[in-house]
Amino acid sequence: MNKLEILYEDNHIIVVIKRAGVLSQSDKTNDLDMLSLVKIYLKEKYKKPGNVYLGLVHRLDRMVSGVMVFAKTSKAASRLSEQIRNKTFKKLYLCVVKGTFNQNKGNLKDYLVKDEKTNKSYVTDKNKGKLAELNYKVLKTYNNLSLLEIELITGRHHQIRVQLSSRNHPIYGDNKYDKNPAKTNIMLHAYKIKFIHPTTKETLEFESYPKGELWNNFLNN
Repeated sequence: MNKLEILYEDNHIIVVIKRAGVLSQSDKTNDLDMLSLVKIYLKEKYKKPGNVYLGLVHRLDRMVSGVMVFAKTSKAASRLSEQIRNKTFKKLYLCVVKGTFNQNKGNLKDYLVKDEKTNKSYVTDKNKGKLAELNYKVLKTYNNLSLLEIELITGRHHQIRVQLSSRNHPIYGDNKYDKNPAKTNIMLHAYKIKFIHPTTKETLEFESYPKGELWNNFLNN
């Protein structure tokens, strides 16, 4: 479980795959988290004494798998965070949702509010919530399920899950936002990130496709 899947590494950044079930950063459970795993890897690889600096630039929900980039210097962390604020850092997801769509692509806008007690977010009115926006594209339908590509415009708590479930298209396997969830891991995967390297200014793109029998119905046929 501790073995990291690394897509790219240089002196400034490291790009890795997060598995479903692993936290992005530690919480009160003290369960396995990516920030700690990557720090351990760097400490061992470079035989670093003391604490290792690693900047958490973005997060994925615990049960969501996919591509993550971490910053190895504070300058890289600052510049990547700025790209996220400026919306030049692109994050694309694949997800399988219940039902079929009338349109093959679209834009969803909502205002979301988070309930700290239940750790859930809800659609609310403009005056009470924060704007949540995404673009979706239907890639395939199969067995009354749809494979979507999601481009996140904003990064709100549980955003993709809430926006889709509020339109009666809950993500398959989502036991938080689906009233009748399938007994499987949530089928949501951060498959592609695209950003400008914090020092070389080169445009970088990394992708990783989800694995598993259910995903194969959509990706391999």
